[in-house]
Amino acid sequence: MFKRPKSLPSEHKKEFFSQGATLRNDMRNFHSFSQLVLSAGPLKSTPAVKHAKTSHFEIEILDAQTKKQICIVDKMMQTSTIHDVKQKFHKEYPKWYPSRVGLQLERGGPFLKDYITIQSVASSSIVTLYFTDLGQQVSWTTVFLAEYTGPLLIYLLFYLRIPCIYDMKESSRRLRHPVVHLACFCHCIHYIRYLLETLFVHKVSAGHTPLKNLIKGCAFYWGFTSWIAYYINHPRYTPPSFGNRQITVSVINFLICEAGNHFINVVLAHPNHTGTNACFPSPNYNPFTWMFFLVSCPNYTYEIGSWISFTVMTQTLPVGIFTLLMSIQMSLWAKKKHKIYMKKFNSYMHRKSAMIPFIL
Repeated sequence: MFKRPKSLPSEHKKEFFSQGATLRNDMRNFHSFSQLVLSAGPLKSTPAVKHAKTSHFEIEILDAQTKKQICIVDKMMQTSTIHDVKQKFHKEYPKWYPSRVGLQLERGGPFLKDYITIQSVASSSIVTLYFTDLGQQVSWTTVFLAEYTGPLLIYLLFYLRIPCIYDMKESSRRLRHPVVHLACFCHCIHYIRYLLETLFVHKVSAGHTPLKNLIKGCAFYWGFTSWIAYYINHPRYTPPSFGNRQITVSVINFLICEAGNHFINVVLAHPNHTGTNACFPSPNYNPFTWMFFLVSCPNYTYEIGSWISFTVMTQTLPVGIFTLLMSIQMSLWAKKKHKIYMKKFNSYMHRKSAMIPFIL
């Protein structure tokens, strides 16, 4: 049988005294540590590391094509905008005025708007922007005034039948049909309304557009006006097939559409507001604005109605082609605006049509 070993009393004493010494040392260490903590005062949380705010920015402007440095615009404040950068850039290079300067954060990216602040696009104190020459620029007001003034004057030149356009003998022999005078009146009313609304009603953007857009717009409006006016004011012009009844109905419908277009533009220029959120333009006591119940872009509806009426009234091919092209373009604009309205205004969801009620 195995016998259980007996531990000696001396060994038990040694083990006990060693454990006691260790305990006393631990107590001394704990006491020293507590005294150190108390002498250091209350514990403080480690402050979070904050990024230092840059008071000034340095703008490095590179050519978007060659990536070569053009200049450095320094000492730009946090509240400085892209427009302020363009102003300083213009002082260094006077031939590039602010509206001609296009600045991008990256090559091929969108051009930065003038109201954007430097702080919102900066990731450090040095900001790199890419420069693109946008070419000669003109204001939007100039574009609209040029596009609408030309047709008004050009049509009057054809209406007066100046010798360099028509044969004077033939013009003197043939009397004008009353629809020719009505067509001139309606055409002038249309473009005079455009000009007055551009100056006093529409809130035209303060931005600019390339000169080529002005040339394209003027070529389209002026060219079609010349073609239309030449046929309607020609000595051999043939009046509408259904006579005065066709003319009368068309003129009345034309004037109604012109009035409706004007009142809609007034509503769009002064939208309703609820607090800080803009609301979709809503109809008021004016019956012409009730078209808002059916379509999202009634100004285009009335515009197309005017040109359809003018086409029926004059019964000429050039007017019909112009009306068709304008209808296609305005339908594209209306669809685009319709999608924007659907996303922006929740109360707008019940309006289903963009320009033509129940159809488009």
